[in-house]
Amino acid sequence: MLETSARLLRLLSLLQAHREWSGAGLAERLGVTPRTVRRDVDRLRELGYPVNASPGTGGGYQLGAGAELPPLLLDDDEAVAVAVGLRTAAGQGIEGIGETSVRALGKLEQVLPSRLRHRVGALNAFTVPMLRTPRAQGVDPAVLTELAGVCRDAERLRFEYRDHAGSATRRTVEPHRLVCTERRWYLVAWDLDREDWRTFRVDRVEPRPPHGPRFTPRPPPADDLAAYVAKGVSRGAYAEQAVVRLLVPRAEAAQRLTPSDGMLEAETDESCLLRTGASSLDVMVFHVLFLGIEFEVVEPVELIERIRTARDHLSRALDRGVASAGPPAPGRGPGA
Repeated sequence: MLETSARLLRLLSLLQAHREWSGAGLAERLGVTPRTVRRDVDRLRELGYPVNASPGTGGGYQLGAGAELPPLLLDDDEAVAVAVGLRTAAGQGIEGIGETSVRALGKLEQVLPSRLRHRVGALNAFTVPMLRTPRAQGVDPAVLTELAGVCRDAERLRFEYRDHAGSATRRTVEPHRLVCTERRWYLVAWDLDREDWRTFRVDRVEPRPPHGPRFTPRPPPADDLAAYVAKGVSRGAYAEQAVVRLLVPRAEAAQRLTPSDGMLEAETDESCLLRTGASSLDVMVFHVLFLGIEFEVVEPVELIERIRTARDHLSRALDRGVASAGPPAPGRGPGA
């Protein structure tokens, strides 16, 4: 059995991780009796944490927002600074920090009193970040935290979704997980209308509350959701598929490519395979060229012909440019 102080911290962490717990569920997780849970909840309230309780067989405990900021060892200004920083990191898709920022932001905003929420909202509404991430790829942190909440609580989500052409459809899904890259965020969810797993770009999602009812989570479509989403966004959504051998080790290629460029597969110590997709073979030619890595085409054969056509087209353009330029002016040739 955990000591009281350690058990209180564990209890607080459990209350922050899920929207609502039954007394029996908390007792089982903590290895104590329901009576001990009730005493520990009272201790948390004495410390300033607003823990709500609902009676009855369907009742439970829920961490709510209080009139005052609970003792997190942060004053008001520090809490606002942390919340703004987390929102900025989450919205900019910084590699390796975005998902963590959303989880931390969800916990912090759950206990922020109203006056501090207003200050955070004002700072975000009237601040324009000059960061490297393109604005067109930005995601509203409020949408991210809302989606993270319905994933956590296993609640059905209704939203309006815009496709690449801007057409909007209404969708109802059972949300599973958020997956992020350094460029975009994706929601993996079970689409109730299509009865299949789907991946949605979060910047095209506009939630339509209220959410619910709750559902029993299904087994995920893959153990490695990052690879599942990478495959979908780099190949499955495109009409043309290709396999290209990159003449560098996989580790080096992984540092220079993103998941949206395709899926990498180790081959030898000096090469790897890239499985990728594009809307057409002509677009595929330039997609592969712009990777900036020496390569050779494995399949399809038609891509090799498109590369030859592009090479000949560029050669003719260069020849015409040299011919029209004429001989260099005196004093301005290569030896000048």
